[in-house]
Amino acid sequence: MEPRTRSLRTDWTRWLLALGALLGALALLPALARAQETPTGDAIFAAKCAACHTVGGGNLVGPDLAGVTTRRDKAWLARWIKEPDKVLAEGDPTATQLFEQFNKVPMPNLALTDAEVAALVAYLESVDAGSASAPVAVAVALPAGNVERGRALFLGAAPLENGGPACMRCHSVAGMGALGGGALGADLTQVIDRYGGEAGLGAFLGSPATTTMNAVWANQPMSDQERADLVAFFGSTAVAERPPSTLWTLAALAGALAAGMALVAGIVWRNRLRGVRGPMVQRATAKS
Repeated sequence: MEPRTRSLRTDWTRWLLALGALLGALALLPALARAQETPTGDAIFAAKCAACHTVGGGNLVGPDLAGVTTRRDKAWLARWIKEPDKVLAEGDPTATQLFEQFNKVPMPNLALTDAEVAALVAYLESVDAGSASAPVAVAVALPAGNVERGRALFLGAAPLENGGPACMRCHSVAGMGALGGGALGADLTQVIDRYGGEAGLGAFLGSPATTTMNAVWANQPMSDQERADLVAFFGSTAVAERPPSTLWTLAALAGALAAGMALVAGIVWRNRLRGVRGPMVQRATAKS
Protein backbone atom coordinates (compact mmCIF):
# COMPACT_ATOMS: atom_id res chain seq x y z
CA MET A 1 0.00 0.00 0.00
CA GLU A 2 1.34 3.37 -0.96
CA PRO A 3 2.17 5.83 1.85
CA ARG A 4 -0.32 8.37 0.46
CA THR A 5 -3.19 5.83 0.63
CA ARG A 6 -2.29 4.87 4.19
CA SER A 7 -2.19 8.55 5.17
CA LEU A 8 -5.66 9.18 3.71
CA ARG A 9 -7.11 6.20 5.55
CA THR A 10 -5.53 7.36 8.81
CA ASP A 11 -6.98 10.85 8.33
CA TRP A 12 -10.44 9.43 7.63
CA THR A 13 -10.22 7.23 10.73
CA ARG A 14 -9.34 10.23 12.83
CA TRP A 15 -12.19 12.26 11.39
CA LEU A 16 -14.66 9.45 12.03
CA LEU A 17 -13.47 9.06 15.61
CA ALA A 18 -13.75 12.81 16.17
CA LEU A 19 -17.22 12.84 14.63
CA GLY A 20 -18.31 9.94 16.86
CA ALA A 21 -17.01 11.73 19.94
CA LEU A 22 -18.87 14.90 18.92
CA LEU A 23 -22.13 13.04 18.35
CA GLY A 24 -21.76 11.31 21.72
CA ALA A 25 -21.23 14.63 23.45
CA LEU A 26 -24.28 16.10 21.74
CA ALA A 27 -26.36 13.14 22.87
CA LEU A 28 -25.35 13.79 26.47
CA LEU A 29 -26.25 17.49 26.38
CA PRO A 30 -29.96 17.07 27.25
CA ALA A 31 -29.12 14.94 30.28
CA LEU A 32 -26.47 17.43 31.40
CA ALA A 33 -28.91 20.30 30.95
CA ARG A 34 -31.54 18.51 33.03
CA ALA A 35 -28.99 17.84 35.73
CA GLN A 36 -28.02 21.50 35.81
CA GLU A 37 -31.68 22.60 35.91
CA THR A 38 -32.44 20.50 39.00
CA PRO A 39 -31.73 22.67 42.05
CA THR A 40 -29.90 21.32 45.06
CA GLY A 41 -31.78 19.80 47.97
CA ASP A 42 -31.13 22.72 50.29
CA ALA A 43 -32.42 25.17 47.67
CA ILE A 44 -35.57 23.09 47.17
CA PHE A 45 -36.18 23.01 50.91
CA ALA A 46 -35.76 26.76 51.23
CA ALA A 47 -38.10 27.45 48.31
CA LYS A 48 -40.75 24.78 48.81
CA CYS A 49 -40.68 23.48 52.38
CA ALA A 50 -39.52 26.20 54.76
CA ALA A 51 -42.90 27.94 54.76
CA CYS A 52 -44.44 25.01 56.64
CA HIS A 53 -41.55 23.06 58.21
CA THR A 54 -38.42 23.51 60.27
CA VAL A 55 -35.64 21.04 60.99
CA GLY A 56 -35.07 21.10 64.70
CA GLY A 57 -37.01 24.31 65.25
CA GLY A 58 -40.35 22.82 66.24
CA ASN A 59 -43.65 22.39 64.45
CA LEU A 60 -45.09 25.09 62.20
CA VAL A 61 -47.93 24.43 59.79
CA GLY A 62 -46.52 20.93 59.43
CA PRO A 63 -44.24 18.78 61.61
CA ASP A 64 -40.63 19.43 62.48
CA LEU A 65 -38.61 17.35 59.99
CA ALA A 66 -35.64 16.60 62.22
CA GLY A 67 -35.00 12.86 61.93
CA VAL A 68 -37.74 12.35 59.36
CA THR A 69 -35.57 10.06 57.21
CA THR A 70 -35.02 7.77 60.20
CA ARG A 71 -38.71 7.73 61.17
CA ARG A 72 -40.16 7.09 57.72
CA ASP A 73 -39.44 4.50 55.06
CA LYS A 74 -37.49 6.14 52.24
CA ALA A 75 -39.86 4.96 49.50
CA TRP A 76 -42.89 6.16 51.47
CA LEU A 77 -41.26 9.52 52.17
CA ALA A 78 -40.40 10.05 48.51
CA ARG A 79 -43.95 9.28 47.40
CA TRP A 80 -45.43 11.46 50.15
CA ILE A 81 -43.32 14.39 48.98
CA LYS A 82 -44.15 13.69 45.33
CA GLU A 83 -47.94 13.27 45.58
CA PRO A 84 -49.26 13.86 49.11
CA ASP A 85 -52.79 14.46 47.83
CA LYS A 86 -53.00 10.95 46.37
CA VAL A 87 -51.44 9.31 49.43
CA LEU A 88 -53.96 11.03 51.70
CA ALA A 89 -56.88 10.20 49.38
CA GLU A 90 -55.89 6.53 49.52
CA GLY A 91 -56.41 6.56 53.30
CA ASP A 92 -52.76 5.96 54.19
CA PRO A 93 -52.73 5.73 58.01
CA THR A 94 -49.62 7.87 58.50
CA ALA A 95 -50.89 10.55 56.12
CA THR A 96 -54.29 10.52 57.81
CA GLN A 97 -52.74 10.84 61.27
CA LEU A 98 -50.65 13.83 60.15
CA PHE A 99 -53.69 15.44 58.55
CA GLU A 100 -55.68 15.15 61.78
CA GLN A 101 -52.79 16.20 63.99
CA PHE A 102 -52.00 19.35 62.07
CA ASN A 103 -55.42 21.01 62.01
CA LYS A 104 -56.58 19.21 58.86
CA VAL A 105 -54.35 21.37 56.68
CA PRO A 106 -53.36 19.05 53.80
CA MET A 107 -49.84 19.05 52.48
CA PRO A 108 -50.06 20.54 48.97
CA ASN A 109 -48.85 18.80 45.85
CA LEU A 110 -45.85 20.94 44.87
CA ALA A 111 -45.51 19.38 41.39
CA LEU A 112 -41.92 18.35 42.08
CA THR A 113 -40.06 16.27 39.52
CA ASP A 114 -38.61 12.89 40.44
CA ALA A 115 -35.12 14.44 40.38
CA GLU A 116 -36.21 17.21 42.77
CA VAL A 117 -37.79 14.70 45.14
CA ALA A 118 -34.63 12.60 45.12
CA ALA A 119 -32.48 15.68 45.78
CA LEU A 120 -34.70 16.76 48.67
CA VAL A 121 -34.74 13.31 50.29
CA ALA A 122 -30.96 13.02 49.89
CA TYR A 123 -30.50 16.40 51.53
CA LEU A 124 -32.73 15.53 54.49
CA GLU A 125 -30.80 12.27 54.85
CA SER A 126 -27.53 14.19 54.95
CA VAL A 127 -28.95 16.54 57.61
CA ASP A 128 -30.11 13.60 59.74
CA ALA A 129 -26.71 11.95 59.33
CA GLY A 130 -24.99 15.13 60.50
CA SER A 131 -23.10 15.70 57.26
CA ALA A 132 -25.04 18.85 56.39
CA SER A 133 -26.41 21.70 58.47
CA ALA A 134 -30.12 21.94 59.13
CA PRO A 135 -31.73 24.14 56.47
CA VAL A 136 -34.00 25.96 58.90
CA ALA A 137 -33.50 25.91 62.65
CA VAL A 138 -36.33 28.20 63.74
CA ALA A 139 -39.02 30.30 62.14
CA VAL A 140 -37.94 33.83 61.25
CA ALA A 141 -39.29 36.29 63.84
CA LEU A 142 -41.57 39.00 62.45
CA PRO A 143 -41.84 42.57 63.70
CA ALA A 144 -44.83 43.67 65.76
CA GLY A 145 -48.00 43.69 63.68
CA ASN A 146 -50.82 46.22 63.55
CA VAL A 147 -54.43 45.02 63.28
CA GLU A 148 -55.73 48.09 61.44
CA ARG A 149 -52.93 48.04 58.89
CA GLY A 150 -53.58 44.34 58.37
CA ARG A 151 -57.29 45.05 57.85
CA ALA A 152 -56.45 47.67 55.23
CA LEU A 153 -54.14 45.24 53.42
CA PHE A 154 -56.78 42.50 53.48
CA LEU A 155 -59.45 44.81 52.06
CA GLY A 156 -57.15 46.43 49.50
CA ALA A 157 -57.57 49.87 51.10
CA ALA A 158 -53.77 49.93 51.41
CA PRO A 159 -51.62 48.54 48.56
CA LEU A 160 -49.05 45.84 49.13
CA GLU A 161 -45.47 47.00 48.69
CA ASN A 162 -44.62 44.65 45.81
CA GLY A 163 -47.95 44.93 44.01
CA GLY A 164 -49.63 41.73 45.18
CA PRO A 165 -53.43 41.50 45.10
CA ALA A 166 -55.61 42.24 48.11
CA CYS A 167 -56.53 39.10 50.05
CA MET A 168 -60.25 39.88 49.81
CA ARG A 169 -60.21 39.30 46.04
CA CYS A 170 -60.03 35.57 46.71
CA HIS A 171 -60.80 35.08 50.41
CA SER A 172 -63.45 35.95 52.95
CA VAL A 173 -63.33 36.71 56.65
CA ALA A 174 -66.35 36.79 58.95
CA GLY A 175 -67.88 40.24 59.18
CA MET A 176 -65.73 41.82 56.44
CA GLY A 177 -67.91 43.53 53.85
CA ALA A 178 -71.59 43.00 53.25
CA LEU A 179 -71.07 39.68 51.47
CA GLY A 180 -67.90 38.60 53.28
CA GLY A 181 -65.34 38.76 50.46
CA GLY A 182 -64.14 36.52 47.63
CA ALA A 183 -65.00 32.87 47.18
CA LEU A 184 -62.05 31.56 45.11
CA GLY A 185 -60.01 30.72 48.21
CA ALA A 186 -60.85 29.43 51.66
CA ASP A 187 -62.53 31.46 54.39
CA LEU A 188 -59.75 32.85 56.60
CA THR A 189 -61.73 33.51 59.77
CA GLN A 190 -59.80 30.93 61.80
CA VAL A 191 -56.73 30.65 59.62
CA ILE A 192 -54.35 31.53 62.45
CA ASP A 193 -55.53 28.46 64.38
CA ARG A 194 -55.40 26.19 61.32
CA TYR A 195 -51.79 27.17 60.64
CA GLY A 196 -50.54 26.54 64.16
CA GLY A 197 -50.47 30.10 65.49
CA GLU A 198 -48.72 33.31 64.54
CA ALA A 199 -45.35 31.72 63.73
CA GLY A 200 -46.84 29.12 61.40
CA LEU A 201 -49.09 31.56 59.55
CA GLY A 202 -46.31 34.14 59.27
CA ALA A 203 -43.95 31.55 57.79
CA PHE A 204 -46.59 30.37 55.31
CA LEU A 205 -47.32 33.91 54.11
CA GLY A 206 -43.61 34.36 53.47
CA SER A 207 -43.56 31.57 50.90
CA PRO A 208 -47.03 30.11 50.24
CA ALA A 209 -46.60 26.48 49.26
CA THR A 210 -49.92 25.92 47.51
CA THR A 211 -49.73 25.91 43.71
CA THR A 212 -52.22 28.76 43.22
CA MET A 213 -50.78 31.07 45.86
CA ASN A 214 -47.19 30.34 44.87
CA ALA A 215 -47.98 31.39 41.29
CA VAL A 216 -49.35 34.71 42.61
CA TRP A 217 -46.79 35.51 45.30
CA ALA A 218 -43.52 34.06 43.98
CA ASN A 219 -42.69 37.29 42.16
CA GLN A 220 -44.64 39.64 44.45
CA PRO A 221 -43.64 38.60 47.98
CA MET A 222 -44.99 40.38 51.04
CA SER A 223 -42.61 42.32 53.25
CA ASP A 224 -42.00 41.14 56.81
CA GLN A 225 -44.05 44.06 58.13
CA GLU A 226 -46.97 43.28 55.83
CA ARG A 227 -46.96 39.67 56.95
CA ALA A 228 -46.86 40.75 60.58
CA ASP A 229 -49.79 43.14 60.07
CA LEU A 230 -51.88 40.47 58.33
CA VAL A 231 -51.09 37.94 61.06
CA ALA A 232 -52.22 40.46 63.67
CA PHE A 233 -55.43 41.08 61.73
CA PHE A 234 -56.20 37.39 61.30
CA GLY A 235 -55.59 36.92 65.01
CA SER A 236 -58.37 39.43 65.65
CA THR A 237 -60.83 37.59 63.39
CA ALA A 238 -60.49 34.11 64.92
CA VAL A 239 -64.16 33.61 65.80
CA ALA A 240 -66.30 30.52 65.36
CA GLU A 241 -68.93 32.01 63.07
CA ARG A 242 -70.05 35.19 61.39
CA PRO A 243 -71.45 37.68 63.91
CA PRO A 244 -75.26 38.25 63.99
CA SER A 245 -74.78 41.73 62.55
CA THR A 246 -73.46 40.19 59.33
CA LEU A 247 -76.48 37.89 59.04
CA TRP A 248 -78.84 40.83 59.61
CA THR A 249 -77.00 42.77 56.90
CA LEU A 250 -77.41 39.89 54.45
CA ALA A 251 -81.13 39.61 55.34
CA ALA A 252 -81.62 43.36 54.82
CA LEU A 253 -79.91 43.18 51.43
CA ALA A 254 -82.15 40.27 50.39
CA GLY A 255 -85.29 42.16 51.51
CA ALA A 256 -84.23 45.31 49.68
CA LEU A 257 -83.56 43.30 46.52
CA ALA A 258 -87.00 41.65 46.68
CA ALA A 259 -88.74 45.02 47.21
CA GLY A 260 -86.85 46.54 44.31
CA MET A 261 -87.85 43.70 42.00
CA ALA A 262 -91.51 44.06 43.03
CA LEU A 263 -91.40 47.79 42.33
CA VAL A 264 -89.87 47.31 38.89
CA ALA A 265 -92.47 44.64 38.06
CA GLY A 266 -95.30 46.97 39.11
CA ILE A 267 -94.00 49.74 36.86
CA VAL A 268 -93.46 47.47 33.87
CA TRP A 269 -96.79 45.64 34.13
CA ARG A 270 -99.12 48.42 35.33
CA ASN A 271 -100.59 49.17 31.86
CA ARG A 272 -100.61 45.60 30.56
CA LEU A 273 -104.38 44.97 31.04
CA ARG A 274 -105.67 48.53 30.52
CA GLY A 275 -106.66 47.82 26.93
CA VAL A 276 -108.87 44.90 28.05
CA ARG A 277 -110.15 46.26 31.37
CA GLY A 278 -111.30 49.66 29.98
CA PRO A 279 -113.88 48.33 27.44
CA MET A 280 -115.17 45.79 30.00
CA VAL A 281 -115.82 48.55 32.55
CA GLN A 282 -117.52 50.71 29.93
CA ARG A 283 -119.89 47.90 28.87
CA ALA A 284 -120.76 47.11 32.46
CA THR A 285 -121.54 50.79 33.14
CA ALA A 286 -123.75 51.11 30.01
CA LYS A 287 -125.81 48.06 31.00
CA SER A 288 -126.43 49.41 34.48
